[in-house]
Amino acid sequence: MEQLLPQSMEHHLEKQKFKLPMKLEAAKPEEDDIPYLTGKPFFDVVLAKSHVNPIYHFQLPVRITRELPRTTIPVVLRYNRKNWNLDYIGNCTNPRFDPKWRTFVDDNKLEIGDACVFELMERSAMNIKFKVHILKGDLPPELQAVINSRGTMEDPIELD
Repeated sequence: MEQLLPQSMEHHLEKQKFKLPMKLEAAKPEEDDIPYLTGKPFFDVVLAKSHVNPIYHFQLPVRITRELPRTTIPVVLRYNRKNWNLDYIGNCTNPRFDPKWRTFVDDNKLEIGDACVFELMERSAMNIKFKVHILKGDLPPELQAVINSRGTMEDPIELD
């Protein structure tokens, strides 16, 4: 069975000058049931060196941390019908996921240049749940080189 994109999404994509297929295939039973974002808060990131081997550091952007408690609480990352349990450290200057982020990266074979979209499905004072959409990156070598070169010990990012 096929399903159409919601009209608001079609309008948004047309504004962005994307070519929109007439219909999308329905999600397969082994996939999560949401083929596109549901309208809940989300953020996206193209993974850089700091997110993956050997550092595994994941700091969340301010636009989403405003939606989250300023404390350390359990977080669930859900991808491909599997859950990863880690902690969100929100009571610091740079809110981030704890070192168990590494397990999510390794289990899903994430690499520099892959993109992740984190959709905030649930939040409370007791826990957080993100649905993660992973887009494996086959980026052009020129763009990959730029991503790889950002924020290294030899070439740190400087803020004025």
